[in-house]
Amino acid sequence: MSAHPILKNTKNLILYLIVWFSIIGSYQAVLIWGVGLELKYALPDNLISNILLLGLGLSFWHSAKYISFENNSVIKIFLSHIFGGIFISILWLAISYYLINSLVTIDEIYSEFFLDTLPWKFLIGVLYYFLVTAFYYLIIYYSSYQERIIKEAELKNLVTQAELKSLKFQINPHFIFNSLNSMSALTVINPEKARSMILKLADFLRYTLASNERQTTNLSEELKNIRLYLEIEKIRFEDKFEFSEDIENECLRIKVPSMILQPLFENAIKHAVYEALEKVTLNLSAKIKNGFMEIRVENNFDGNVSAKSGTGIGLTNIKNRLELVYNQKDLMNIIKGNNLFSVTIYIPVKMV
Repeated sequence: MSAHPILKNTKNLILYLIVWFSIIGSYQAVLIWGVGLELKYALPDNLISNILLLGLGLSFWHSAKYISFENNSVIKIFLSHIFGGIFISILWLAISYYLINSLVTIDEIYSEFFLDTLPWKFLIGVLYYFLVTAFYYLIIYYSSYQERIIKEAELKNLVTQAELKSLKFQINPHFIFNSLNSMSALTVINPEKARSMILKLADFLRYTLASNERQTTNLSEELKNIRLYLEIEKIRFEDKFEFSEDIENECLRIKVPSMILQPLFENAIKHAVYEALEKVTLNLSAKIKNGFMEIRVENNFDGNVSAKSGTGIGLTNIKNRLELVYNQKDLMNIIKGNNLFSVTIYIPVKMV
């Protein structure tokens, strides 16, 4: 059972009382200066009838709450409130007259005033019932609307998190398989290299597992992982590639999606280094420009050598992750030409 919207909030209760004190003051002025009723009649009539109506108004919340639009037809709601308004108005007038009669000696003057104003008071009671009930319906609708927005946002966030995790788990497993095969061969011909590769692979997998628990990390942490990844690949491919980096210092502290760079280098290794006859240079650069951190991975390739075919899932995953994390499209640019292949990703930066 939800709490009363007025009683559960001190500010709402104070506002409700202020409105009613204004009504009581205005009604008192009308009775004395507008109608000409003596103070000894006007004051009890005003205070008793309006304070009673003030209290009854709080109870109308239950009518709006339990005669909901979701569970009842429009006709049933309309008829229920018609009878409710009539009943409340009659009850209000009867109790008001009884209390005034109990506390104040009613004479012919007040009896005549009460009878003359009875139809208007009855209409006021019905009108008040409908106005307050309609106000409560608005509160219920607004509260439900806000709850629905919050739940939709939470659901969207959960879906986004699930999609991000799914994309992260799609990192090409061939790297691990190839590394294991290389280690298997190295255990015979070069046990020391095999041992080094095992340790580096363990560190790499440790970082990978840890990154699954967080969506973003500093670029400096990503660089450590990339260097570790390339050291493992260096054992496999020896002198077939070299790595260079050009990173602006202010970029190192900027948050990036975790494991966002590894698929870029994996793509370069697979399509440029794997079948290369000449040494391939992998270059990583990062700089801040126009409110973005531009991270570029660039490599040369031999256009005369057919590269390994692939599904392109790595680059597609990066594009999808960037869009999900930053809710923005066009955060990745791919350029291929003149025996040069580059992928640039753009990380929005909040400039301080």
